[in-house]
Amino acid sequence: MKKVVIGYIYYNLEFSIEDKLFIKVAKKKGIELVFFNLEEEINEAEMEDKIKRCSVIYNNTEDLLGLELVKTFEELGKKVIEPSSVFYYTEDKWMFALKCKEAKIPCPETILLPLNLVRAKQELEKFHQWPVVLKRIDKSRGRFVEKADNLDEAVLVIRKYWRKSSERIPIIAQEFVKSYSYRILAFDGKVVQVALKRGSGWKLTGEYSKRFGRFKIDAELKKIVKKTAAMTKIRILGIDVLRKKKKWFVLEANAQPDFRFFESEHEKLVQKTLNILKKEALKRY
Repeated sequence: MKKVVIGYIYYNLEFSIEDKLFIKVAKKKGIELVFFNLEEEINEAEMEDKIKRCSVIYNNTEDLLGLELVKTFEELGKKVIEPSSVFYYTEDKWMFALKCKEAKIPCPETILLPLNLVRAKQELEKFHQWPVVLKRIDKSRGRFVEKADNLDEAVLVIRKYWRKSSERIPIIAQEFVKSYSYRILAFDGKVVQVALKRGSGWKLTGEYSKRFGRFKIDAELKKIVKKTAAMTKIRILGIDVLRKKKKWFVLEANAQPDFRFFESEHEKLVQKTLNILKKEALKRY
């Protein structure tokens, strides 16, 4: 059988612990990895030669440059996991809220604020959800996510966001759900790991969570996970969920989810990822 060759996009000066796990597990499975490091200067001729060798490519970065590389590989006819198309909804918080509503996936009530401050204040008064969470629609790893207890605080937050950018990035206002953050990792719609994220503050997603535990996933949440996977079309999917009055609410979905919540399971998740990639690669022989 022809050797499986998989492209691997990463962004480190040196291989990270996870990169080394991918190398270790790939070697055990007889998979050759071809590396594309975003830290290195891009040589188009060399890159095209490397691309030709790959049956499928895995993007293990969250960087915008990585996304541009994914688009380039797709233009050259290569299958990439995850494809650039999935980022249209997952990286735009307003579009994600709209798609959840369309798919009847429960999520916090959300409105898009006008770029005019007077009209934004009017919309917030009509929304009348206090406290309210204000977020820029783009991905910011929590840097542009703040809670306002009243209209005056909301105005201060909006002005701060606009001052920190050369242009006015749209902002959503979202119902505040006081809850732990429940992270589900799903591969091809099947739950492979759950993590209960705790911390001292109200922000518990991403780098803001400090303690991790387990929780039991019920039948209703399994249905929500399947619907979210189908909606986003993300093969290797991380979902952050909140709980209010025994009801689940999807907060966000991510491609390139973190595998490091439980270090004892890190290698197992890398194995499962490579199984998906190998299966996809074999379809192309």
